[in-house]
Amino acid sequence: MRKFNIRKVLDGLTAVSSSSSSASSSSQQQQSGNRESDVPETLQSEHFQLCKTVRHGFPYQPSALAFDPVQRILAIGTQTGALRLFGRPGVECYCQHDAETAVIQLQFLMNEGALVSALADDTLHLWNLRQKRPAILHSLKFNRERQRSTQKQTEKEVGIRLDKWITFCHLPFQSKWLYVGTERGNIHIVNVESFTLSGYVIMWNKAIELSSKSHPGPVVHISDNPMDEGKLLIGYESGIVVLWDLKSKKADYRYTHDEAIHSVAWHHEGKQFICSHSDGTLTIWNIKSPAKPLQTITPHGKQLKDGKKPEPCKPILKVEYKTARSGEPFIILSGGLSYDTVGRRPCLTVMHGKSTAVLEMDYSIVDFLTLCETPYPNDFQEPYAVVVLLEKDLVLIDLAQNGYPIFENPYPLNIHESPVTCCEYFADCPVDLIPALYSVGARQKRQGYSKKEWPISGGNWGLVTQSYPEIIITGHADGSIKFWDASAITLQVLYKLKTAKVFEKSRNKDDKPNTDIVDEDPYAIQIISWCPESRMLCIAGVSAHVIIYRFSKQEVTTEVIPMLEVRLLYEINDVESPDGEQAPPLPTPGTGSNPQSIAPQSHPSTSSSSSDGLRDNVPCLKIKSSPLKQSAGYQIELVIQLVWVSGEPPQQITSLAVNSAYGLVVFGNCNGIAMVDYLQKTVLLNLGTIELYGSNDPYRREPRSPRKSRQPSGGLCDINEGTTVPEDRCKSPTSAKMSRKLSLPTELKPDLDVRDNSFSRSRSSSVTSIDKESREAISALHFCETFTRKADTSLSPCVWVGTTLGTVLVIVLNLPPGGEQRLIQPVIVSPSGTILRLKGAILRMAFLDTTGSIVPPAYEPWREHNVSEDKDEKDKLKKRRPVSVSPSSSSQEISENQYAVICSEKQAKVISLPSQNCIHKQNITETSFVLRGDIVALSNSSCLACFCANGHIMTFSLPSLRPLLDVYYLPLTNMRIARTFCFTNNGQALYLVSPTEIQRITYSQETCENLQEMLGELFTPVETPEAPNRGFFKGLFGGGAQSLDREELFGESASGKASRSLAQHIPGPGGIEGVKGSASGVIGELARARIALDERGQKLGELDERTAAMLGSAESFSKHAHELMMKCKDKKWYHI
Repeated sequence: MRKFNIRKVLDGLTAVSSSSSSASSSSQQQQSGNRESDVPETLQSEHFQLCKTVRHGFPYQPSALAFDPVQRILAIGTQTGALRLFGRPGVECYCQHDAETAVIQLQFLMNEGALVSALADDTLHLWNLRQKRPAILHSLKFNRERQRSTQKQTEKEVGIRLDKWITFCHLPFQSKWLYVGTERGNIHIVNVESFTLSGYVIMWNKAIELSSKSHPGPVVHISDNPMDEGKLLIGYESGIVVLWDLKSKKADYRYTHDEAIHSVAWHHEGKQFICSHSDGTLTIWNIKSPAKPLQTITPHGKQLKDGKKPEPCKPILKVEYKTARSGEPFIILSGGLSYDTVGRRPCLTVMHGKSTAVLEMDYSIVDFLTLCETPYPNDFQEPYAVVVLLEKDLVLIDLAQNGYPIFENPYPLNIHESPVTCCEYFADCPVDLIPALYSVGARQKRQGYSKKEWPISGGNWGLVTQSYPEIIITGHADGSIKFWDASAITLQVLYKLKTAKVFEKSRNKDDKPNTDIVDEDPYAIQIISWCPESRMLCIAGVSAHVIIYRFSKQEVTTEVIPMLEVRLLYEINDVESPDGEQAPPLPTPGTGSNPQSIAPQSHPSTSSSSSDGLRDNVPCLKIKSSPLKQSAGYQIELVIQLVWVSGEPPQQITSLAVNSAYGLVVFGNCNGIAMVDYLQKTVLLNLGTIELYGSNDPYRREPRSPRKSRQPSGGLCDINEGTTVPEDRCKSPTSAKMSRKLSLPTELKPDLDVRDNSFSRSRSSSVTSIDKESREAISALHFCETFTRKADTSLSPCVWVGTTLGTVLVIVLNLPPGGEQRLIQPVIVSPSGTILRLKGAILRMAFLDTTGSIVPPAYEPWREHNVSEDKDEKDKLKKRRPVSVSPSSSSQEISENQYAVICSEKQAKVISLPSQNCIHKQNITETSFVLRGDIVALSNSSCLACFCANGHIMTFSLPSLRPLLDVYYLPLTNMRIARTFCFTNNGQALYLVSPTEIQRITYSQETCENLQEMLGELFTPVETPEAPNRGFFKGLFGGGAQSLDREELFGESASGKASRSLAQHIPGPGGIEGVKGSASGVIGELARARIALDERGQKLGELDERTAAMLGSAESFSKHAHELMMKCKDKKWYHI
């Protein structure tokens, strides 16, 4: 029999009662948490929708160019199958072919609102441009497979089946028949209305002489005679040109040259044409003299004596032949330079009469087109400009002015002027900010542009439904920063700041002693912190430097550039133990006793090497010692540089924040954190990351601050006296070289910054404490005015610090009074002891009030600092206090709590303050990690927006963290996207989609609905210019242009059906998209109906006027005829 134990029963009852009591307490805590987060939330899932809005920047890897001279629209195709269309400034459009293959040629259906694109995968596409989002109407896929001929197959079928690549297309003006040349040398004809092939084919073996044994090569040119549409000029790569009679289906003339042909162009009279060749020569031919060219020109060849041929030059890739009524014709060409011009930049040559102008370009020439007054090829062309598509730029040259100046480009195509390294996006900025930036940026504009208006002026602007200002800031590899006006889905550069001008530049390659931290681009921008209200700007560069800027409308000259050098390094002490609960002592020297000191004593910069010969106390960059003239705009307030320590270069800065109300800037890296008072030019805080924990370090690390070991000789000699473990602990988690290199413009290199390392670290559960302690970096910083401790009853200024190990720490700020006292008394900083924990590196922090609205940091409104102030103004300044958007501390009660929103790589938490209870938690992702998280305002509420490495974009309500949106959008293909992706208010976001382009997206349902109205119209009704007058004698004797009934030649009744195996017709979604686009939005529908009625009324009015004019002309003709009849009525015929 089992013995009964009353003690165990009592223990069990005690356990049950304790568990029930704990459960009841947890439920009470949950209820109290619900009471704490009793905030009305208005955002629902139906408020969110993800879609692309616009794409800005230069088309990446351009490959094709076309222009509609009637609609005045420019089209650019790229090697990735993208299509960019440009009208007047502000009218742009981006399209993408399904197959990401190169666009080899573009052809406008002039004034028809359509475009034909030929791709390298043997497809033709017809785009409908009469809708705001162009779509493909038809596609034609040519078959590439090679099949052996059988006895039943005709010669024609065999030749067709051997066709491979499309090499050239030509669409005559006002024609529906498109000529398509192939690599095999054959020419097919496509009806662009039905996008079907005609049975009419020009075979290569019929075009060349039958006696020729060699293949002529691919078709490189097709064009019809300007004066006779029945004559087709065909150019083959081998040097053969054929004038083909379409009616008789035979060659009239064949022109043979020894050198390969690259392009052909007609004279408008149709009697001569010009060819460009691979040896740098131009040959001009008379169509009726095929034996030899009329003239041979070598534009850049050296003319040798004794009548010898000029030396061969590089190939002339393209030539155009344009005529003018008054003056000599223009011959414009690309390439053809002499081979001895080593290192010379690519050139465009303009030959006009006896003058030859060579225009150097910054990049390789992809293509160029001459813009002419008339679209008719049989009239004087009257060229007025040349549009040159370069590898990384678009240039327009004015042909009408002496010196051929270029037009000022109004499109935002210079985003990549220096490779973009970081981006920030600000929506709903102060209304006076954009005019202020524009006014100072207008003084930076270059001079010498053409005085004429930009000639690409087609399309109409969309309706502006967004009234708030938007600004995009881009940081670049050369240290420059650009401010862009991004309001209403447009983009225009406002102002450019060059941060590198504060540093001495090395005159030769050997003079780079201190820039070992990066291989190249030592001035590259890594982080941007900007306060739009105060206009304070702070940047962190790749060489571990921080620059603070203040905005001014006045020009100043700075005699001595203010600077500070900070020695940021900590050691792990294996012997000493932390001093109980005592917080780390604060740095006392230089915190405020000497506010005018530029280089505090605690950071000596006189020593350049330590006792063992290692580089020490030396910054990576040298600041200019000469006076610096600073133009209106952003001017230097203070330069801060981290210095070398015992042969170790400083680690790159991983987080940065500036606050104008407090006059402070704080930054951190994988070594620790530093805070600087930029008003007094002093260092307030310089601690290793583990020193922020005090005695609460969960990893039991024993810090020794760099402050303790600062010696004139460097003070780190003892690091090598112990074992190798402490030495490794002080170094970067990865190899010494790799951890300090930033993947900048060489786009496909992996980024090796600290944040990337933290991604893998947060996914690993077996990291040792020794490994962790060397990897904990400062990953997020946020100034705020909130409750710093649980017992607080009032708000206090503070800094919240997030680390890569998921820890959030709070540093309290004790600020002196404003005015002159702020410049004299020191700022006291102290860790509060508050520690919060999340999974994964901390990315973003923000605060909400009791209504759920975001509480932005306090700021000081902008004022001009470079204007001398009166006594009254100084008195006002003394009384001036920073603007704080949070409630004042005196009126703040304990019941009016705040909510801290913290987002890490893995999860998000909402903490109620001052109780510090976690009232809501959301695990964002388990298998991936968050690349970017932002707390943003939307529709008078707020939400958390996240972009994950697995390509998902998610939004969560605040403060409850309910999932509202989860869409798979874009996988992380390279670190460029991770480095530049950012969210902002009102449902806007952007990222760098290519090295030269910014893609803007929206996650707001309202913006998606209004997008159709916001987009511009590409196609506008324009009357086609009248055809040139043939003249009485040309019409009488048949000397004018000869027309051709192409339908009679190429139609099915005359030429039969094309082989079905040759090409496959694919209907496109353009019709459906057009219906959707026209049906979207009541406002847009009404606007379109009104425009249509106006156009109809205008056309009816014009028709009435023409009818009246014709009636008047008829009456006048009848009257004159009657008078003539009456006059000659009684006369004989021989009297007349």
